[in-house]
Amino acid sequence: MKYLLDTGVWLWSLNAPELITDEGRRILENGQEEIYLSAVVTWEISIKMRLGKLRFAGPPADHVPRFMAKQSLRSLSVTHSHAAKVYELPTPHNDPFDRMLVAQALVEGMVILTSDRFFRKYPAELLWCGR
Repeated sequence: MKYLLDTGVWLWSLNAPELITDEGRRILENGQEEIYLSAVVTWEISIKMRLGKLRFAGPPADHVPRFMAKQSLRSLSVTHSHAAKVYELPTPHNDPFDRMLVAQALVEGMVILTSDRFFRKYPAELLWCGR
């Protein structure tokens, strides 16, 4: 199975793994699954850090690749197919990061690891990771 991490669950995995459900932690830790981190997550972290809304270990360009390697995460770039899929999504909320993650999951056939209730309003397959 292929999984796509949302920003919140990924940050929890780095700083507060106890906030992730047992099933979510098992998937993240067992090393048997294909787990992806989208460039969208780095984009979101970068913007929120610059706005002073998020603290992170340091510059995303240095730290995101290091954390990804440590966790054996695969990279997912944003493609034109992903961007076009956003058009087809309902608009229960307008967060561009969430909408792109949903589009990527749908196009790539991935399950989103999330703790964000807004994802439940989209037609993507989810694994709830919040306690």
